[in-house]
Amino acid sequence: MELELSTPALLFSAITLMMLAFTNRFLAIANLIRGLHKKFLENPEKAIIVEQIHNLKQRLNMIKNMQLCGVLSFLLCVICMYLIFKGFTVAANYVFIGSMLSLLISLGISFVEIQISTKALNLELADMEEIFKKRASSLDFIFKKDQKHNES
Repeated sequence: MELELSTPALLFSAITLMMLAFTNRFLAIANLIRGLHKKFLENPEKAIIVEQIHNLKQRLNMIKNMQLCGVLSFLLCVICMYLIFKGFTVAANYVFIGSMLSLLISLGISFVEIQISTKALNLELADMEEIFKKRASSLDFIFKKDQKHNES
């Protein structure tokens, strides 16, 4: 199969949308970190905050790597198009393969980052469940007291 100029150009829109999604993730993480920083200043002894900080640092690093691989893929697409234009088809094929591999790595890191972000949300849910259980048990005490009065 001969690589045409339009083949790597097809990746432009996909890579651009992927980079936009990664940037949105980065901005969301930045907002989470700012909110967590505020929580930490209010209550530095809370254990869940330490777990979340570790989780967010890991995710931030992964998003950086996803973006780097995405940019590399985009750059290799441009180089591939230049090589096709100049007639260096064998080199263009190898550069295009490199671009696809870089895109694949970026998507793989994205997949793992999604798994980690799910774990972070579960930490938040566990914290809320713990508070809810404490409140529910205190409400049970009140309702049990009312039931004793009703039975008399």
